[in-house]
Amino acid sequence: MKEVTVKDSSLRQAAGEGMDEFVDVFFTAISDAVGGELTAETMVELNSDQLTLWAYRILRDEVMDGGFVQLIHNGYGPFIFLNPFAKAIREWGLRDLCKMLRAVHPLFKKYREELEQDCTDEEFMALFEKYPEFDDFDDEFVENEERFTAMVAEYIDNNIGKFATVV
Repeated sequence: MKEVTVKDSSLRQAAGEGMDEFVDVFFTAISDAVGGELTAETMVELNSDQLTLWAYRILRDEVMDGGFVQLIHNGYGPFIFLNPFAKAIREWGLRDLCKMLRAVHPLFKKYREELEQDCTDEEFMALFEKYPEFDDFDDEFVENEERFTAMVAEYIDNNIGKFATVV
């Protein structure tokens, strides 16, 4: 396992700025510890909570930017849907998000092949109209993102040692 450290001063500053900043301190420290890339080689250097945080960050960033269609198109579907991510976040207390991911999973399986195809920007934009089944899930995630992130921050705060050593 890679040693991940966060400075106490950075942690205090981030905690004062808000939950997004607090979560970001840990994500950045984890990312920096493995050279900024999540690969098969670097994944084994992180523990399950660190990987779950990384997966949440990918999920949040992708869905907030372009929904589940973008998440799947950009190749993150297997990381989110074919790993025990939903179970892990349920254990973190994010039951609603777990339920949502389990509802999206059959859509991922059904449309994965076409959504992961290389395409032009115009063809990519057309995917949103072609697969409206994702719209309600996108909306639900956006509407609940602050609550989900607050719950992630609370889990991290209650389990700091699982994510990093404070120095």
